[in-house]
Parts: sequence; structure tokens; C-alpha cells
Amino acid sequence: MFIVEIPLIQLTTLFFIRWKVFVSSFQNCYDLTKQHPLIIYQENWLEVLGCGVTEQEILKKSGKTGNVALAFGLGLERLAMVLFGIPDIWLFWSTDERFTSQFSKGQLGVKFKPFSKYPPCYKDKSFWINELFTENNLCDVVRGVAGDLVEGVQLIDNFTNKKGMTSQCYRIAYRSMERSLTDEEINELQWNVREQVQSKLKVVLR
Repeated sequence: MFIVEIPLIQLTTLFFIRWKVFVSSFQNCYDLTKQHPLIIYQENWLEVLGCGVTEQEILKKSGKTGNVALAFGLGLERLAMVLFGIPDIWLFWSTDERFTSQFSKGQLGVKFKPFSKYPPCYKDKSFWINELFTENNLCDVVRGVAGDLVEGVQLIDNFTNKKGMTSQCYRIAYRSMERSLTDEEINELQWNVREQVQSKLKVVLR
């Protein structure tokens, strides 16, 4: 395969376009020559339209013998990557709710929030609360200890005994964006959380 680049066309002072012509031995729905218009975006070239001459065999099957046709695709995924700040085109085929739940019909101002590909580690913490306890204060303490390694703090159990004392159990999800966390790291974080929760929130651990 080799590439022939047609010179740049300046449409505005901020928008440029160029064409790449690929001559390849690989066959698909295109003939040997393919063309890819690209635009420059944030100092990088972005392919937005792939096109080429349709193979004659495909035209023959549709009863268009002797005709020449152009097949093309708009590359909407790449435009969406720019619009929503999505770094990887393969995310569009993901069924991960951490990705799909970020976007809704008609919402164009949403920006993609990165999430970790590494597995989470869950740790539970139970304690008797007092009248001054709030969940927000608990989250502040946990994040003060573990920082960005805390993905979430969720109440999973709540009950009040016959003496009127209320116990709550929270599940802490630890996860790193860069790597898998070790058991030693998690255990140390959880122990520090335990100490800080007890001393700062004045709860009674169970």
C-alpha cells in the first residue's frame, strides 16, 4: 500500500482539509483506490469521510453492470469523538454502563468522563452513628484518606435496635485509573479510613 496526498485546501483560517488516496491490494466493498478526506482539529488530522469506487462485482449483483459508483461513509463516530471528548473510537461498541449512561438523546453539551478499565475492590465498614453524623462527612473523611482511589461510598444497610441506636454499613469502592490495586494497598487504606472515621466522626465501630 502507498499513500498519495493531495495538497491542503484552506476553507477558513481555522479549518483545513486534505485528501489521502490509498492504493491497496486489499479488497472489500471498495475498488483498489480509496480516498479519505481529513480535517485538522487541535493540530491533529482527523478522518471524517472514507470513500472509494465500488467493486464491479457488487454492482453486477445489483444489476448495474457497466456502471461506476462511489461508496462512502461519513465517519460520524470520529465527529462524535470530537464533540463529546471521547478518546477511543472502540468505546462506541461498548455496552459498559459507565459509558452508555453518560449520554442521552438530545444532550449535545455532555463531555465524556473517563473511567477505569481496572477491577474495583469493595470494602464494607459498619458503625453505630450519632446525631451529628452525616453521609457527606463520611465521604469527606474517606476521600481525605484515599483520594482519587475512592470510586464511591454507598450505604448498603441501616437498622435501629430496641435501644434506639442506629447502625449503618457503607461499602467503599476502591479503583485506580492506571493500574490494579494490590490487597496490601487496599488493606492499608481501609485501616486508615477506619481510624479516621472513628476519631473524626465519633462513631462506634462494629
